[in-house]
Amino acid sequence: MITKKMYRIPSEGDLAGVCVGLGEHLAVDPIIFRILFIMFSISGGFGILVYLFMWAFVPVKPSDVESPDGEAN
Repeated sequence: MITKKMYRIPSEGDLAGVCVGLGEHLAVDPIIFRILFIMFSISGGFGILVYLFMWAFVPVKPSDVESPDGEAN
């Protein structure tokens, strides 16, 4: 069984690349996750907490990490 690791993709996302990473990992359009995060954020703030947690703990996609000279690898 092959496990696919989830990554954030900041270069393709609007803020931190969380929704784009979720979309790529689950093969779903990222706009679905953006709408869900907004809905959960409006109804109690849970969406903001989940988004911030994922921003902090989900790693950036290795091909999306910038090198020290400022260029993406």
